[in-house]
Amino acid sequence: MNDEMTGSDTGAEAGEDWLRQNDPDHGGGADAGDGGFDAAAELDRLTAENAALKEQALRYAAEAENTKRRAERESNDARAFAIQRFGRDLLDAADNLGRAVASAPKDSTDPAVKNFVLGVEMTEKALQTAFERNGLKRVDPARGDRFDPHLHQAMMEQPATDVAPGSVLMVMQVGYELFGRIVRPALVAVSAKAAGAPEPANPYAAGHGDAVGGGVDTKA
Repeated sequence: MNDEMTGSDTGAEAGEDWLRQNDPDHGGGADAGDGGFDAAAELDRLTAENAALKEQALRYAAEAENTKRRAERESNDARAFAIQRFGRDLLDAADNLGRAVASAPKDSTDPAVKNFVLGVEMTEKALQTAFERNGLKRVDPARGDRFDPHLHQAMMEQPATDVAPGSVLMVMQVGYELFGRIVRPALVAVSAKAAGAPEPANPYAAGHGDAVGGGVDTKA
């Protein structure tokens, strides 16, 4: 009988052990605070780690893009600097070819002269094509275009009635720009302001005082 009681006690103890290991609500079960696995804390840790890695990846991608753009800009600047002096030295040749084309006899019936003029025109066109292919573009404003101090250089003023004051009248020498940078400004004549034309409105001048807090009473 004692052996039977001992066997039943052993079975009961084994059942209690199984309940303690598999049922967290059973008395004596494992507590997460006593070294057990805390799923919520682990999820928060992994979420924070994922966010940090994502931010780091975005920062590296932004730095790589900035490095790429800076390298492209430096490459363009180096290229422009390399050909800027060479292109400037060729501008005199381009000017002379342009003058030769402008002064060539267009109505000559001599085949030799006609072929010579055609050859000069083709040479001038080929040179301009080579300029444009390498980023060197002409600055040749038309009559009536607004004077741009970044692209043009005014050599004289002349009165004109068919264009607005401050507009280009004629181009005395064509300018050139390289990748958006001016190599030589276009030398132009600008239309002068007509005599007796009103000056541009000045909000601080007399007569415009109401717009800036009231006029000055000169009768006081």
